[in-house]
Formats: sequence, structure tokens, C-alpha cells
Amino acid sequence: MIGSMTEIDRERLAGLTQVESDRFVEANPKSKELFERSRRSLIGGVPMPWMMRWAGGFPVFAKLAIGARIIDVDDHTYIDFCLGDTGAMPGHDPEPVVRAITDQERRGITTMLPTEDAPWVGEELTRRFGLDRWMFTLTATDANRAALRICRQITGRPKVLVMSYSYHGSVDEAFAVAGPDGATVSREGNVGAPVDPAQTTTAIEFNDLDALEAALATGEIACVLAEPAMTNMGIVLPDEGYHEALREMTRKHGTLLIIDETHTFSAGPGGCTAAWGLEPDLLSIGKAIGSGVPAGSLGMTEEVVGRMFDQPEADYEDTGGVGGTLAGNALSLAAVRATLSEVLTEEAFAHTIPLATRFSEGVMQVVEAHGLPWNVTQLGARAEYRFEREPARNGTQAHDASDPELERFLHLHALNRGVLITPFHNMALMSPATSAADVDRHTEVFAEAVGDLLA
Repeated sequence: MIGSMTEIDRERLAGLTQVESDRFVEANPKSKELFERSRRSLIGGVPMPWMMRWAGGFPVFAKLAIGARIIDVDDHTYIDFCLGDTGAMPGHDPEPVVRAITDQERRGITTMLPTEDAPWVGEELTRRFGLDRWMFTLTATDANRAALRICRQITGRPKVLVMSYSYHGSVDEAFAVAGPDGATVSREGNVGAPVDPAQTTTAIEFNDLDALEAALATGEIACVLAEPAMTNMGIVLPDEGYHEALREMTRKHGTLLIIDETHTFSAGPGGCTAAWGLEPDLLSIGKAIGSGVPAGSLGMTEEVVGRMFDQPEADYEDTGGVGGTLAGNALSLAAVRATLSEVLTEEAFAHTIPLATRFSEGVMQVVEAHGLPWNVTQLGARAEYRFEREPARNGTQAHDASDPELERFLHLHALNRGVLITPFHNMALMSPATSAADVDRHTEVFAEAVGDLLA
């Protein structure tokens, strides 16, 4: 084991986890009953297999989500710092979005025709992120898949470069990692890879400029698909000068650069791209832009669009594998317009980012008071604590420092006290509806859990 293991009594941890598990089962009979019923018709007893990862043996079943709160079927109320793992970053029921959805439902949900919202959203995305042209999808995964096809087509190159343990949805290439010897291999647990990932992908470590230069120098790489800061194994921030070097090297080798802002939108109204002055060739985003209504988008520079349509044999309108029948539907774009115009505004981030700072400072006060070798990293309105002394510099380091047993206890302890954080790691996200009192309640609960562990 790595990180905090020498500071935590494993037998005590197991005993405390069992106490919390028993408390959870006793307190949630209706959720347990619904879970047992669901097991008869749903795979794993849940709508999607990743819902099996909630601490407690079964998830709580939601009855109402409002603002920064979730109420479950057993009438427990939770302060929600998970926020749909970013999808509900605007909060669960932002009034302008609810109004826009209701109005649009009466006027049509999907028609395969554009609405007046489409050009408004395109213009706003350009204003925020700087990319010249946009197309719409239902998810960021869809946007990334389209981006990879376009990049391979216009460069004539076969491979995509990704960072080990990056997050790009369910794109096949994103499940490649760099092995101990640097060779590209399939990530442990990957399911049904169509081919050996090394045939389509080169994986390197984030922040490793030497590996980046070596990979790009092969001339095989159509594009780099990168988060501006990694978010899948905790928040991993770029080294000083990393993005400048990444952009310089990709241009030098004729490789296109895709920045995926799906999670890093937390950095501000224009994500890390605006906050850090990035210059991607393509940009993908999803989840939060529609306040949870399925919506994603892919932006491109004028140059990329020109290269697309300079190839008359490439059929983007029909057989090219780009787009879908429901992409850009009227309901999604109504939600996106309301979200961007009235909810996730400059003023909203001026509220949420300081709350994430307050969260980080509260956690670190507890960590330092107990002398634990843990750290907290913040990215705008998003913060995450990890069980290592210094923040990780790449995904493999962060992955190796994970502690599922400790995470399960901390998550379950918090859940039993009305605080919800994302189940996959220790991420907390702030919404416009989150308050300082909500953050302080997490600090209080976190301090109680750590105190119990070290008593």
C-alpha cells in the first residue's frame, strides 16, 4: 500500500467501516428495497454499472434534487458536492433552465431542424473559448469521437496520443496507458477493446515533455487528446510551461491539439482554455453546459474546418460517422442557452471558486492538525483531497496512491451524516446554490471521520 497506510490502523478502519455500513443499511430501508427489486431487471441492480460504486453496498435512490440538495426515498437530505460528477455543476434545478426546458417542451423536443438557440449558443461558445466554429453532440464522449475521426481524416495519420489515466468518457483510445517500460498497453479492467490499444493510440504520462517529443517525432500522431488538467485520478495540475511546450511541439510536428474541458470547465466561464490562454485546434465539452440535459459540443478553428471541407471525398453529412439524429436537438440547445446566459456566468464562478478554496482550506486544516501526509488540489470550483504528501504530477502516480478502503469509509461516513461527494474519488464541486455553511458542514464531518480513524 502507498501514501497514508502507515498512519491508518487497518483493523480499526475495517471496524469503523462496518459500523458505518450497518448504520447505512438500517437508515435506508426503502432504497435497499428498491435496489433488491432493481436487481431482478437491471444489470447490477442499477441503471448504469458505475452506480454500483456508491459506498454502502447499494446506492440511495433519489426522490428530489433541488439546488445543492438531494432528498432520497427514505427522506434523508444530503448536501450534494458530487453534482452528477459535473453534470449538475449549475445546481439541480436552476430556474432559468427549468423555465427554458418547460417552454421548449411545449414547442417541440427534437425536429432535425435548427432553432434560434443554435447560433446563439455557437456565438457564446466562441466568446468563451475562442474556437471559431461549433457542432453539437449529446455528450462529450460523442464530441471526442467525432474529433478523433476528423483529425485522422484531415492529417492522414493513424494514431491518437493520450495521457495515462486521462478522462475522455468512453472513447476507446482513452483506455490506453503507458506501462512500466513506457509501452502503450490497455488499462487494467478495460472491456472489449476492439483492437490492441497500441495499434490506435500512444499513451504517455502527463507533464512528461520528453515522452511527448519522442511520440510526436514518429510522425504517426494525428492529434493529442488532453485535459488541460487531469481529473480522473484526482486533480493533476500542469507544470509551469507545460501547455506552452505542448502547443509548440504539436505545431512543430503537424499534430492537432484537442483540449477536453468537460471536467475542467470548473476553472471559470471559459474553462482552462480562457483562464490559461490555451490555443487548441479543437475543443470538446459536455455535461455541465446543459445543466444535466444531455448536451455536448465540439469546437474547431477556422483552419481545421477548412481542411475538413477541402477533402470532397469525406462525407460529414451522412456516412462519415460524425453526429447523431438527436444531436443539437431543440431541448438540449434551449437548456444550454439558459445555462450559459443565466446560470454559469462570471458572477456564478465568483461565488463558487471561493467556496472551493474554503473547502480546500478546511480539509487541509484537519489534515495538518493530525499530521497526515495528505494533500488537497483545487481547480476553480472543484477541489479534491488525495492520500499522498505532495500532489501527483501524472495519472499513474495518482492512480497508485489511491486507497479504496479508506475512500469507502470516508464516503460512507459522510453519506450517513448528510454529505455527498463523488463516489469514484474524493472530488467536491461547488454550484451556485452551494453555501459557505454547506462547505463548513463537510469540514466538520471530515474532521469527525479523521478523528475517529486516529483515536
